[in-house]
Amino acid sequence: QVQLVESGGGSVQAGGSLRLSCAASGYIFRVDNMGWYRQAPGKQRELVAGISSAHDTNYADSVKDRFTISRDNAKNTMYLQMDSLKPEDTAIYYCNAAIQIHAADFHLYPVWGQGTQVTVSS
Repeated sequence: QVQLVESGGGSVQAGGSLRLSCAASGYIFRVDNMGWYRQAPGKQRELVAGISSAHDTNYADSVKDRFTISRDNAKNTMYLQMDSLKPEDTAIYYCNAAIQIHAADFHLYPVWGQGTQVTVSS
């Protein structure tokens, strides 16, 4: 059915960059708000950055001025450009989207990606 496919994770040295992508596919009427979350071992999952369907954005204080979230509504795809990466950014990054399946109903279903590992070495 509806799924989110992520790519772009990997291993980099501190100060390096990665760009994550997340594409929604399946039967979709509209993708509403989207966001990137991350979870490090032993820690709770946290919101990294969010973006609305109107391209309003917000960031966690820890990544502000280093990460940039964006989306292409025509492709139902979201991106996270990560620059100046730090070891504390190491985590599994998850894509999340609120998806409206049917045009007649304003029901938003949260869908999660499989997660992609980001490892930053010092």
